[in-house]
Amino acid sequence: MAKNQQIAVIGAGLMGHGIALTLARAGQYVAVSDPVPEALAALPDRVRDSLTLMGADDAEIARVLKRIELMDSLRGAVRQAAFVFEAAPEKLALKQAIFAEAEVHAPEDCILASNTSVMPITQIMSGLRRRHRALGTHWWNPPHLIPLVEVIRTEWTDDAAMDAMMTLLTGAGKTPVRVEKDVPGFIGNRMQHALWREAISLVERGICSAEAVDTVVKNCFGRRLSVLGPLENADLVGTDLTLDIHNTVLADLEDRKGPSPYLERLVAEGRLGMKSGEGFRSWTPEQATQTRDRVTTHLRRLDGILTD
Repeated sequence: MAKNQQIAVIGAGLMGHGIALTLARAGQYVAVSDPVPEALAALPDRVRDSLTLMGADDAEIARVLKRIELMDSLRGAVRQAAFVFEAAPEKLALKQAIFAEAEVHAPEDCILASNTSVMPITQIMSGLRRRHRALGTHWWNPPHLIPLVEVIRTEWTDDAAMDAMMTLLTGAGKTPVRVEKDVPGFIGNRMQHALWREAISLVERGICSAEAVDTVVKNCFGRRLSVLGPLENADLVGTDLTLDIHNTVLADLEDRKGPSPYLERLVAEGRLGMKSGEGFRSWTPEQATQTRDRVTTHLRRLDGILTD
């Protein structure tokens, strides 16, 4: 991977600061813009705090921050960029407007990437003139700790753009995967929410409690998921046994096309999860904090930042 490339990140929030941190730490120059001055001004402190949690010393923090420049306009951020990463809120019209402006001011060979969890990249990029250089990159939260980045091809994206993005991300220490068709949820969220749909259904149908669902996942197959993917597991037990199991269980799995009425009722009643104190489970502020800290500690340990 070539270093000292100019990268633009549009958005200085949770995702934007993690993307900027990752690329600057890998030796790239990163220009960040955000229409909210307070968010932009807070970015160096967010980067510093995240790097500290990752175990970086003062010298490394200084090196990374030196490679990040705050820009007061999108035009200034993208005008010399080889890559543009948009990390704006999940609003289609906003993302389309960002890329329309970026295309005007960025170099003609600049690769334009939208960071989104589920929004169709094709819709976001449909109004561009040079759609062959536009694609999606789904960075997972927190982007500086989760290795995976899904690189999504639209019907117009050419191989050169896909290859260049894969090279950039691999060189930055990420684990990129190609998503060759732009489908809602890409790869990871489709599988994750298939699991969530069945989990909600089990509670909704009175088969078990929410606590039981979480206990089963954390103390059973969840323990091996980080080292054994589902299709590796199917090959491990045998495709013949997998077929036998599917012939028995698939017909009884939840297959509704829309959201669960139970989930809809939780939202209507204001039971919004940790932020309201109750969702599928009840949460005190202390329990919510402990859970978030447990996840962060686990991710840092997986990344080699912590040792037992």
